[in-house]
Order: sequence, then structure tokens, then C-alpha cells
Amino acid sequence: MSASDKNPEATQPRLDYVMCASPAGTHRMAYWEWGDPSNSRVLLCVHGLTRTGRDFDKLAQRLAPHYRVVCPDIVGRGLSDWLINPAGYVVPQYVADMLTLIARLKPATLDWVGTSMGGLIGLGLSGVLAMSALARPVRTGAGLPEASGVPLGKMVLNDIGPMLKADGLERIAAYVGQPMKFDSFDEAVAYVRSVSASFGEHDEEGWQALTRYVFVEQNGQWVKHYDLRIAEPFALQNEAAMEASELMLWRAYESLAAPVLIVRGEHSDLLTEATAQEMLRRNPQARLHIVPGVGHAPTLRSNDQITPVETFLLGNTA
Repeated sequence: MSASDKNPEATQPRLDYVMCASPAGTHRMAYWEWGDPSNSRVLLCVHGLTRTGRDFDKLAQRLAPHYRVVCPDIVGRGLSDWLINPAGYVVPQYVADMLTLIARLKPATLDWVGTSMGGLIGLGLSGVLAMSALARPVRTGAGLPEASGVPLGKMVLNDIGPMLKADGLERIAAYVGQPMKFDSFDEAVAYVRSVSASFGEHDEEGWQALTRYVFVEQNGQWVKHYDLRIAEPFALQNEAAMEASELMLWRAYESLAAPVLIVRGEHSDLLTEATAQEMLRRNPQARLHIVPGVGHAPTLRSNDQITPVETFLLGNTA
């Protein structure tokens, strides 16, 4: 009998949800959980723009002996609710949802793996924590202990940084809001393979896994498993807004006090080599790992991509 036969949770996650709030109302955010639920050492794995928490199955299985690994479906994706007002599909709302989830998890230590948008959410969280700590009135001896805050630790930024490449954003925006329907799962797999060629080489099983949770069967057809309205605020970005966002993201990145691993696809059109080098210059805690033969973004499914992340998270990098 194999280890997975003895312990089914070694290969299958637990599903739960947390109730979150937006200015328009409430919504449930689903999350997938691996490992010992009593483990106070938590790893949050946060996916890209149109993906789901199941993208991290391989990574979570590897790290579950060490962490309580939690992989949310960001609102509007996967099993999570869709927002009442699509204007809420922006990083500040996602950060607020993460804070609600973290309050549920009560971690003693919290490490982060963020792919693309998931990395931006991590930076947004770091930035708001740093800003709030500086701006919040001090209540010495009259309020909660300082140690009861969010214990944000190591962060893996998977093919994302504070400066966003316009070409990469335009490529993504071109397909995000398009409704697609397919008569078979195989056709959906072929579509994902075509629009996600920058993920690099995967076998057929890998492409099926990358499709299984981002398409869903409805009325005999396979359709995208996310709210197409996430494209609406994405499409409203202009140059001035981008510049303001980048300034805030750089400040948030520079506020990261724990070790940072920047993972960059060798051919990424979103995280340039120049930006990666600037990130190393601006934060002495950062290190860079290049994934050869891959664009945006490494999927963290193969051993050669998982091992550097595992080594960083579990190693003594303080």
C-alpha cells in the first residue's frame, strides 16, 4: 500500500470557503487546503488572472508535510462566488479577501507563493500592512499586542514584479473577456494549450490538468470557469493609472523584510530581465531564479520548477 493509499489527503485537498465583503455586498471565496489543518505554519498559494487554486496541486503536495498549504480561488474564479459589481475585480478587493482568509487561518507564520496576479496581491498585502503600521495611532498598553498582526514571511513572486510590461498585458487582455464554448473537453484543452503556449512544454496529462479547473461543463458544452466581467476593470487601465500602480507596487516591494524569491520565465513578456535586475537592486533580501524555455508564467508543476521554490521556502535563508 502506497503512502497516498494510506492517506488520501496526500493527493486530494480539502475544500472550504470564507465569507468576504465588498462595497456591493458579500461573496464566498473558496479555498483548497492541503496538509495538517492544525499546522500553524501556513503557505498561501495565489493564482494568476484567469486561473484557480488547483494550479498549485503539485507544489502543495510536495510542501504539505511542512505547511498547511492553502490555495484560494480568487473571487470570480473557480468555485468562488462572482462579485455583484465587476468594478471590484481589482487588487485592493483581493487583498481585503486575503485578510479575511488569513483571519480565519490564524497562522503563526505565513509564507506566500504568488503567480502573476497572485504576486501582485502579495505585494498589495505587504504594502497595506507597512502603510497601516506607520499610519495607525499607537495605543501603548491599551490595545491589542503588536505581535497579533499578520506574520508575513517569505514571498515567492512567480513571473511578476512592480513594473508591468504593456505587451504582456495586451496579450492577456486579448482573450480574458472572450466567451468560449467547446463541444468537448479535448477541444477546451487544445484552446488552453494555444493561449497558454508561454507556459512551456507539458505532456497531454499536464495540459489536461491546466484545463480541468479553468473550464467547466454546462449544458453539454465546456465554458470558461470564471466571470468574464473580470476583463472590465482590466480594460480600463490607462497610462496614468499604470504609473500610479507601479509606484505603489515598488514601495510595497521595497517594504518586504523577509527573503524574496523572484521566479522569471526566460522568455517572459510580463517580467523583463531589466525589471528583475532592478528588483534585485532595490531589495537586498531578493534572489532570482530563471526558468529556461518558459515565458509567462512557469506553472510550478515539474520537479525542476518546484525544487527551487521548495528549497527557498524550507531552507535557512534568514
